[in-house]
Amino acid sequence: MKIEANGTPAFQGDVMFRRVDRLPDGVVKQTVPSEGAVIAHSETGHHHVATGTDFDWFVLPDDTMRAYLVARAPVKITHQRPTDTHEAFDLDGGAVVWEIGRQREYVPEGWRQVAD
Repeated sequence: MKIEANGTPAFQGDVMFRRVDRLPDGVVKQTVPSEGAVIAHSETGHHHVATGTDFDWFVLPDDTMRAYLVARAPVKITHQRPTDTHEAFDLDGGAVVWEIGRQREYVPEGWRQVAD
């Protein structure tokens, strides 16, 4: 499945992808390993991974709920789980800035990250 940069968010489990106009101030560029970038860690080890040939990945130092990906070519997003996995998809390329967000839920103690 291809996710187009038309402003509509797409979800892979508890991870959201949506196009934004630009990178926010203060982002730090990350090194993308040859096997892909773990763009959303899972507490069970079933991470969400971006692979492709032409993208940059950024994080905000004090924000574990968001990251950013600049895709100059299509980027494949996969969920590393052998069973009951979320469908893989391709994010649009063409210098598109994607915000990657984690879902949150409210509990009596306050907001917490949704566990996938």
